Amino acid sequence: MTQDQIVLKENILQPEDFVRLRIATGFAAVPVEHAKRALEGGLINVSALLDGQLVGMGRMVGDGAMYWYLQEIIILPEYQKMGIGTKIVNYLIDYAVEHSATGTFTTIGGVSAKGKEGFYSKLGFDIIPNGIKKMIEI
Repeated sequence: MTQDQIVLKENILQPEDFVRLRIATGFAAVPVEHAKRALEGGLINVSALLDGQLVGMGRMVGDGAMYWYLQEIIILPEYQKMGIGTKIVNYLIDYAVEHSATGTFTTIGGVSAKGKEGFYSKLGFDIIPNGIKKMIEI
């Protein structure tokens, strides 16, 4: 599998699949209705597909102007360390930059799962006591 075989699609993630991915990667299970509301309230969600099968996802929440937050960058365990998470995060960063209303800078933050801080550090995020952040000049 190469990163080029992964197709990213915006806003197609179904609540049931969101819950399934969370459970498969050790996140707490949430009710499907809760997942539905979370997806509807976010700014964008991206699904990673390999041969039409969902193997990962990422969400972005925030105000859609100055502050953007990465949520649940989740890759099925058997597909981790193949560049899929990087592809998702970079896609979401590009989306935030493209849609930032400030015109001068934007901030992308989030909370890293314990032990995953290095992943975000490699992507240019600063590790801070309560999460991660990346200031981007536009």
